[in-house]
Amino acid sequence: MKPTLFVLAAGMGSRYGGLKQLDGLGPNGETIMDYSIYDAIRAGFGKIVFVIRSSFESDFRSVVIDKFKNQIETDIVFQEISNVPKGSTYNAEREKPWGTNHAVLMGKDAIKEPFAVINADDFYGQESFSILADFLRSIEGKQNEYCMIGYRVGNTLSESGAVSRGVCVVDENNYLQNVVERTHIEEKSGSIIFINEKGEEVILQQNTPVSMNMWGFTPDYFDYSEAIFKDFLVENGQKLKSEYYIPLAVNNLIVEGKASCKVLDTPSKWFGVTYAEDRPQVVLKINELVRKGVYPEKLFK
Repeated sequence: MKPTLFVLAAGMGSRYGGLKQLDGLGPNGETIMDYSIYDAIRAGFGKIVFVIRSSFESDFRSVVIDKFKNQIETDIVFQEISNVPKGSTYNAEREKPWGTNHAVLMGKDAIKEPFAVINADDFYGQESFSILADFLRSIEGKQNEYCMIGYRVGNTLSESGAVSRGVCVVDENNYLQNVVERTHIEEKSGSIIFINEKGEEVILQQNTPVSMNMWGFTPDYFDYSEAIFKDFLVENGQKLKSEYYIPLAVNNLIVEGKASCKVLDTPSKWFGVTYAEDRPQVVLKINELVRKGVYPEKLFK
């Protein structure tokens, strides 16, 4: 069975000011997500599942889904604030869903095979999808063996300003021990630094693995996530801006010894539009990849 790609796209409507304003960055108006889908298809994924908000289903189907309908099987699931485990309560004044791992939970009924999780608006690179697909094929029929694509921090910086990254703590076999969120990471005087809790500059090695929210799971992850989410809501359900992130659940499972997560190194260079000033550079990078033949000029004909 081919693995499934699960694309987190529920935030698109709010971040981009409407689906019809999805930014075309490729030579024929391709979005970053188009390149991810293209890479996933040639890496051997068999299905794409998108998680979105139900309020823009119609637009999403016409603007996004239609271009892939002759390329690969697609499905849509919905993330809404009210999608919580039975018996759970939360603050009625909350306006936004519960974050990335809440979005992952929405795929429980649609995904029965090993699956990858990505953000809709990050460029991950061809090699990363191949590495991830190979791992997912290797764990078919298994449980509790997950993975994360570990980007080398030097390949994830913005030329327009500092970034935040989940810095990975791994053991001698590259199994994840923890993900620590580090803010204000940038290149300075030839070194990569972040600012710690004391306001001090700390050097990161160029190849330090960081999370760009590219994960691989087996379906048992859904049941674990739901149980952890119930506990999360007991502690945080009344908070208006609490978020249930993927690393929170993964860290929990690792600490309790219920699952392992292999950090897979990738040579791919991540990029995205973190700042408005990033856009021209992203366009140039995509055009250079097209010029080199990594991608065709028109992705989907």
